[in-house]
Amino acid sequence: MIPLLIDCDPGHDDSMAILYAARHFELRGLTTVFGNSIVENTTRNALKICELAGLDIPVAGGIGAPLVGSFTPSMIHGASGLDGADLPEPKRRAVDMHAVTMIIEQARKAEGELVLAAIGPLTNVAVALRTEPRLARWLKCITIMGGSLDIGNASPYAEANILKDPEAAAAVFSSDAEIYLAGLNFTRQAILDRSHAEMLRQAGGAVPETVAGMLDFYLNRNEARYGKPISPMHDPSALVPFVRPDLVEHQAFHIQVELASPLLRGMTVADQRNVTRRPDEPEPPRANVKAGVRMDGPAATRHVIETIASYGRG
Repeated sequence: MIPLLIDCDPGHDDSMAILYAARHFELRGLTTVFGNSIVENTTRNALKICELAGLDIPVAGGIGAPLVGSFTPSMIHGASGLDGADLPEPKRRAVDMHAVTMIIEQARKAEGELVLAAIGPLTNVAVALRTEPRLARWLKCITIMGGSLDIGNASPYAEANILKDPEAAAAVFSSDAEIYLAGLNFTRQAILDRSHAEMLRQAGGAVPETVAGMLDFYLNRNEARYGKPISPMHDPSALVPFVRPDLVEHQAFHIQVELASPLLRGMTVADQRNVTRRPDEPEPPRANVKAGVRMDGPAATRHVIETIASYGRG
């Protein structure tokens, strides 16, 4: 199994990603960051998911604010960041280690093998890369849920995880790490709806039934916000390519994060031009990101839901 560390801000789709990962990866731990809620809530939510699923992995709390400015929690996830289900109170606490330290230590222990899944704002990851310059080459890769090759969601041009800390995202994208990106253009190809909540209920068991309740809440919030009771399967889509590469296609781009423009702040600007360079033009910047461009969305969604349903079978 591939060793994996998840940096997250649970979050309904984060929770699905954690449960999915625990079945398909050697899940080394969770680190938490602000985003869908304040970091105290996201850390508590991570512990609750571990308690629900019986996952004996360390959880380390991380950074609670962006590198520049402040942030607004994503209320589509509710006041706690994970409304919609009665989750068990965690019996364990977060470990006495900062998330940044855990990222560095886990990468050092599994040099060249660890996949870091960053499915919240990129603040912890950016600070870890700055703290330990060797981290980029210690990691096998970073797989990011964030950004978009087309339209945004938190603004017309920016996706929520990136917009919550654009400076951190810019630092990560400009690092020497190998980066895979699951942007909105990719995650919108895999759609969750009420039939998936029903599949989980039919599976039975505490985990599927609890996730069904969370999914009901999340779909209702999406319906109130966007007019339809559906949602892209965001965070798990950053992990599916490592388990089912047959379902996805990536393409290499040079991507930068816009910081200066108030209108475009947080936009992941991908050079998608397919042109022949003129002799008088400089060499274009090298591709720094492998971005998801195509996914068999129905198959990927079914694969993730079936994985979570399997908790009902022990």
